[in-house]
Amino acid sequence: MGTNGEDARRSGVRIDVRGTGSATVETGLPVLNRLLSRLAEVARFDLALEIEPSDAEAEVAAAGSALGEALAGPLRAVEARGYGAASMISAEALAHVALEVADEPLLVSNVDLTDARIGGLGTDVARQFLERLADRAGLVLHVRLLHGTDTQHVLEAIFKALGAALGEACATRDA
Repeated sequence: MGTNGEDARRSGVRIDVRGTGSATVETGLPVLNRLLSRLAEVARFDLALEIEPSDAEAEVAAAGSALGEALAGPLRAVEARGYGAASMISAEALAHVALEVADEPLLVSNVDLTDARIGGLGTDVARQFLERLADRAGLVLHVRLLHGTDTQHVLEAIFKALGAALGEACATRDA
């Protein structure tokens, strides 16, 4: 796990939370690129994210940190709701994500993908990414897998639900 400064050296990020869902993502991990592009599409965020090549775990951590840091301001804007929740599907998988801006960030999840070798990685990509995102954005983040066995579908459902919840949290209070 790198420090905040190490993560900053490994990433470049631009985000417009009032965008159209356009994304250019280069993390070094095709599966993560696809998941983050899907998150941006569902959230309707315009996202440009580039991670300096490193080992896979460092790239996942840097991506979560960079996105979290980029969202911290918009989530805390005076006009922002600061909370959101969504359930989304991907084929047989159904995931629910609820989040709220908090002074004590926390990830609570019933999802364990430790044994799933996603993109050849020997780690739980989702947990590592979500922990960094929650920490750097300052969120209490609850992720629930309600149904699903196919790892790709589970991840897609989680990232789509996360995108929808983040989009809601960044929306204006009267929208």
